[in-house]
Amino acid sequence: MSAVTSSRTTGPHRVSLRRWAHQPVVVAAVAMIAAGAVGLILAAFAGAAPGATMTALWEGMFGSGYAVGASLNVAATLMLVAVGFTIAHRAGLVNVGGEGQICAGGIAATAIGTTLTGAPAAITLPAVLIGAAAAGWLWAAIAAYLRVRRGTSEIITTLLLNFVGLAMVLLVVHEPALLRQPVTSSETLPQSEQLTPAAQLPLLGIERSPATIALWIAVVAALGTAILVRHTALGTRLRAVGLNPDAAARLGLPVQRLRFLSLSAAGAFSGIAGGLLVATAPFVLAEGFSSGYGFSGLVVGLLARGSLAAVVAVSLLLGFLVSGGINLQLAANVPASTISVVESLMIVFIAGAALWTRSVRKSEPAAPQAVSPIDTADLAGAPR
Repeated sequence: MSAVTSSRTTGPHRVSLRRWAHQPVVVAAVAMIAAGAVGLILAAFAGAAPGATMTALWEGMFGSGYAVGASLNVAATLMLVAVGFTIAHRAGLVNVGGEGQICAGGIAATAIGTTLTGAPAAITLPAVLIGAAAAGWLWAAIAAYLRVRRGTSEIITTLLLNFVGLAMVLLVVHEPALLRQPVTSSETLPQSEQLTPAAQLPLLGIERSPATIALWIAVVAALGTAILVRHTALGTRLRAVGLNPDAAARLGLPVQRLRFLSLSAAGAFSGIAGGLLVATAPFVLAEGFSSGYGFSGLVVGLLARGSLAAVVAVSLLLGFLVSGGINLQLAANVPASTISVVESLMIVFIAGAALWTRSVRKSEPAAPQAVSPIDTADLAGAPR
């Protein structure tokens, strides 16, 4: 009798514990801790003591107002790319083209911000960000069109478009007829002119810090997207398409249209990230301005596993980690590539956690699930 009672009492606890262990924030935290431990081992092989490595990393993240501000700006960029990734993933697509979309957004923002002179900031800055979003949207729309019309894998097309976007940045900053600043001496760098003061992002207000309102823009984008995907009919339809596109089509959902819109929207968010990068000091478009943020944002999206709250948290953590990695090379002589290794390990650990979760779920007996009447109503109300 006591054994039966014990099994009844411990069963639900085991289930709740297992569900808690599969939460996106928990999995992301475990992945970051494990990858960080490997990073410390790599730093030790490079000749840096663990204490010196941790000190350099901490100083790079929180050692000064400048370090904090730079980390927050990086976090805002990663957050926008990850929000876009989450929207596309909601519809069953994978956007790995954040880097190219950042480049497209940065080019458009620079073109507007250097030519729209004389207008007040209330007009110029929104025009810069809207132009960046439109450029990112159009850049991702190329891959989205090929996906819905030709069946081409969006992973391949968005990945290849990254290299085209990077090449376009090189072209526009080296070509005097495009965006390159006038050459006044042999030391003039191949970069654009500075954006007009009206196109530059206001500072966040932290003392001696370069942090801008980019962080608030990214947080608002994440909050708005969370409301969209969880509390609107459009979010329910996107989820239905992502879970089973054939069943969604039988219910009358415009599957191809929803997929096109979701992937294009992901490009728009990455485009805004590119606009924010050039609208932040030093306010120019230069070679390598994207700094691999498109791929780092992909890491954030994978770590978050569809949770917008996790997107905000992981973006902040990874943003500080990226800034700390720069100081890691300067103060402790640890290669900056160590941070890239840590990011790659995070992806591997998250993928392993996903495979383990699937295997556990397959081994468990399926429990009957009731269909939500609200979700059914939302699906039924979709245009046919």
